[in-house]
Amino acid sequence: MSTNHPSFGTLDEDRLIIFDTTLRDGEQSPGFSMNLTEKLRMAEALTDLGVDVIEAGFPIASPGDFESVRSIAQTIRGPVICGLARTGREDILRAAEAVKPAERRRIHVFLSTSPLHMKHKLRMEPDAVLELAASSVALARQFADDVEWSAEDGSRTEPDFLCRCVEAAIKAGATTINIPDTVGYAVPEDMARIFTMLRERVPGADEVILSTHNHNDLGLAVANTLAAVAAGVRQIECTINGIGERAGNASLEEVAMAVRTRPDAIGRRTGIRTENILRTSKLLATITGFDVQPNKAIVGRNAFAHESGIHQDGVLKHAGTYEIMTPESVGWTKSSLVMGKHSGRAAFRDKLRALGYGEVGDNQLNDAFRRFKDVADRKKVVYDEDIVALVDDEVMRDHERIRFVSLDVRAGSKAPPRAELELEVDGAVQAAEATGDGPVDATFNALRQIFQHDATLTLYSVGAVTDGTDAQARVTVRLEENGKMVDGQGADTDTIVASARAYVHALNKLLVKRARTEPEALSA
Repeated sequence: MSTNHPSFGTLDEDRLIIFDTTLRDGEQSPGFSMNLTEKLRMAEALTDLGVDVIEAGFPIASPGDFESVRSIAQTIRGPVICGLARTGREDILRAAEAVKPAERRRIHVFLSTSPLHMKHKLRMEPDAVLELAASSVALARQFADDVEWSAEDGSRTEPDFLCRCVEAAIKAGATTINIPDTVGYAVPEDMARIFTMLRERVPGADEVILSTHNHNDLGLAVANTLAAVAAGVRQIECTINGIGERAGNASLEEVAMAVRTRPDAIGRRTGIRTENILRTSKLLATITGFDVQPNKAIVGRNAFAHESGIHQDGVLKHAGTYEIMTPESVGWTKSSLVMGKHSGRAAFRDKLRALGYGEVGDNQLNDAFRRFKDVADRKKVVYDEDIVALVDDEVMRDHERIRFVSLDVRAGSKAPPRAELELEVDGAVQAAEATGDGPVDATFNALRQIFQHDATLTLYSVGAVTDGTDAQARVTVRLEENGKMVDGQGADTDTIVASARAYVHALNKLLVKRARTEPEALSA
C-alpha cells in the first residue's frame, strides 16, 4: 500500500517521514537561542542528515524568526520547509510569506482541542474551535498545497471531539494531521489507541499522513512515538538531542536508530543517513551551549563505552555480545593525531571538510587556523575534538556583536586577582581592568565594565574537551535576565580564556533573546 502526498508524491507504506522541529520547538527550550547564521548551519546539517521536513521556526514570533525561516526557505533545497502558525489570519499570512521561496513548502497550523485548554487558554466553546480549525486550514491551503494541522494537547482531548476536529481539518484541505502529546502526559497505550481510533472512525484518515509529536515529561516520548508508528502513523516529529520545551521532545537519533536496529519489531524505514547523527548532535551542542549527558543513548560519550570487565571481555571476543549497533553507524570514530603544529593551511582546510564544515570563508579560515596553530604549540596531541572546539568558536560566531580579543590575568595568593580584558563590541575594541575574588570573577567583572548588563550568572561549569593536563577546557555559563535564560560555551587550553569566551557567547545569545517576542499559545 502507498500514500500520495503533495510534497512527497507516492510514499511507500514502510517509509516514515522525519519531521525535525529542532529550529522551532527545540529553540523554545529555556536558554536555547540561535542567530541566523547558526540556524542556517543547523538547517544545512539537517539536510545532510536526511530529514524530510524542517520546521524552520514560527514566523510571527519576531522579525528575526521571520527572517530565519525565509532565509532557510531561500537557501535549503531538498527537505520541505515548514513554518508554524496559530489560527489567526496574520499568523498564517506571515508563515506563508516566510516559506514562499522554498522549493517545497508547508504551513503548519495548530489549535488547542482539550477541554482544559479550550476553557482556560482559548476561552472558546467547542463548536467555535471546530469552526476555527476548518477555516484556518482552508486559509492556509490558499498559500500552500501542503498544510499540516495539529490538535494541541491532543492526547487529553475527548475522543469524539478529536475525531470531529480531525474530520473538519481533512475536509478543509489538511494533508497531514498531527496529534501532539503536548504536555508529555500519555503512555504508549494512549497513543496507540488514539491513532487506531482516528484511522477507524474518521472519514478520509487513510488519505492523509498521520503524525505524532511527543514530549518527554515522563521520559516516554520515544516509546510513545514508536507506539504511534505501530498504530499507523507515517510522520515522526522529533528534535536533535531531544531538545524542546521542559523535558524536551522525542529524540531524532533514538527514534532513527530504533527503526534501523529493530526492523523485525517496527517494520519501517527512514531516509536518515545515520552516520551523520553524531556530527549533527555535536553541532547543536556547540551552538546552544548544552552538552548531552554522558549516558545519553546514541550520542552520549558513554553510549559505546564498556567499563565492566565482563562486558569488555565479551566485546573483545565479539562486538555483538554487548553492542546492538556499531559506533561507526552513528558517526563515532576513534580520535587520532592527524594534525600538528607543522600542518599547513591547505591541510587544515581539508580537515575541516572532513569534519563536516563544508566551505569556510577565508577570513573565518584564517582566524580558525591562527587559533589552531596556537593550540598546536601548547598541546602535545591535537585531536579532532580539539579542532572542532576551537573552530566552532570562530566559524559559528562570526557575526556576533561582541567578540573576544585578548585577556591577561594575574592571580595567586599574594595579591587580589586582576584581569585586563579586551573585547570588540560592534566593531570597536574596548578594554577594561578589574579585580575579583578569583581570576574568573575578575575576568567577568572586567567584562561587565565593557558591556554593562543586568543579567545574573546562574551557572558556571568547566569540563575537558579531551584527556590530559594539556586538554582544552570547555566552559559553560548560564545567564538569566528578566526571565530569559541563555547558555554560552567557550573552549581554550587556558581555562580563564575559555571562561571569557563562554561569557561572551552567552551575552551574544542574550542579545538575540532580547529581540524575540513570543506570542501567546506558542506550544504545539
